[in-house]
Amino acid sequence: MCLAVPAEVTELLADDMARVSLDGVTKTISVALLDEVAVGDYVILHVGHALARIDAEEARRTLALLAEVGR
Repeated sequence: MCLAVPAEVTELLADDMARVSLDGVTKTISVALLDEVAVGDYVILHVGHALARIDAEEARRTLALLAEVGR
């Protein structure tokens, strides 16, 4: 099973890369599959690649559900 999770873009880097934060963990990912990404955007993250942007409220709901399942 594959899982894609919402992550917040915290920094834009060179060469279509960005730094994201997921529950305090930061990771450098590729944003090459997206047209425009800005700091503060939420993206759906799967194996190091941002697949799509997601609304901030939807991202928060999804993260809350994942946290609940993890308990």
